[in-house]
Amino acid sequence: MSHSNISAASPRRARTRRTAPAARAVGDASFWSATVQACEGERFVVACGGALLHARQASSCLLVPGVGDTVACLTTGALDTWVVAVLQRDAKNPAPQLLQCHGDTRLVVSGGALRIEAPDLQLHGDRLGVTAPQLTVSTETAEVVGRHLRVIGSTVKVVGSVLSTVMDRVNHFSRNYLRTTRGVDRVSATHIECEAEQLLRLQGEHALVNGTKLVKARGAQIHFG
Repeated sequence: MSHSNISAASPRRARTRRTAPAARAVGDASFWSATVQACEGERFVVACGGALLHARQASSCLLVPGVGDTVACLTTGALDTWVVAVLQRDAKNPAPQLLQCHGDTRLVVSGGALRIEAPDLQLHGDRLGVTAPQLTVSTETAEVVGRHLRVIGSTVKVVGSVLSTVMDRVNHFSRNYLRTTRGVDRVSATHIECEAEQLLRLQGEHALVNGTKLVKARGAQIHFG
């Protein structure tokens, strides 16, 4: 179809006529390309053949058009104009590329960075792998639930104000174990055993040993004082 049916009308006149050039007609719909002149939320002003038309973003067009972009438009039989795809991004547009679904879900691509924004984001799969030289997770509340949890790293550092653990059994092995407590260090158990291969040393300003029924010391040599 020819582009002659587009008049070089003002934006106000184009709003009332709602006619669009048809580069290719399929039934009552026609496809054509245009350039975005202005953005008004999910509505855009596009220019083609000297005419200015108002168009809406189609649900299939995830990349939000920007001013200066070349877009593919569709005009239906009801003379509704839709932006169905972004054909070429304007090189002079410094805004990041924004992928947005209808609603609050947003995917922002800026340079080499990708940001996903959604009120509820869920990932489901039999296997999920994340590979990155650096990983940062920032959250107000986090919960990890699983049958097996394994953390492997050359250096592991945990910083917090309160640490609470509940375990049926804890096995710990280390070549060197250094612990510093400013305050009270208390152990409560039914049986306590401390075993050292070479030296066992207990030192304090005051040392109290209290056995309700029995206190026993045994050694080849016992020195007091």
